[in-house]
Amino acid sequence: MKVVPTQLPGVLLVEADRFGDGRGFFSETYNRRQWAAAGIDVEFVQDNQSLSAARGTVRGLHWQAPPHAQAKLLRVTRGAILDVVVDVRRASPTFGRHLAVELSAENWRQLYVPEGFAHGFCTLTDAVEVIYKVSDYYAPEAEGGIAWDDPDLGISWPVARQDATLSAKDVLLPRLANADIPDFPFRG
Repeated sequence: MKVVPTQLPGVLLVEADRFGDGRGFFSETYNRRQWAAAGIDVEFVQDNQSLSAARGTVRGLHWQAPPHAQAKLLRVTRGAILDVVVDVRRASPTFGRHLAVELSAENWRQLYVPEGFAHGFCTLTDAVEVIYKVSDYYAPEAEGGIAWDDPDLGISWPVARQDATLSAKDVLLPRLANADIPDFPFRG
């Protein structure tokens, strides 16, 4: 496993080894001891999986507020996404900045997103499956988010607004400047 820091402190790109032969491949996608040795001691409590049928599906940008804030470890098992995180920790020097990275079944990269980041993605292919671990249970009362296409964020999405497929809930998310952002701790 190779852990690569990104320009957003705490957000990590993970490259898991994959061993293949004529039968297919094997990959250890998560090992708690290796994560702890890399300085990330997170207990994941729930695994989630999503299927997005059509290219241009956008999910996000979401968070869960404390005390139910979630760290996430994401990977794609079929297809490809542009995965995006936005720092929403008000005390952070990178508040409002984003990171966009392609995750795919082909490149086999994973993204670790700590608490205090809005997260979302756009599918780059049809029939995309995303699997992710989270560090707290889903709590609907703690849900929050910001508009995926907020121009102040400067995210270069691979789909035009009129062509994106969104949930009814995501269509209503506010811009960052108008969002009710919880007090996420910043451990600079």
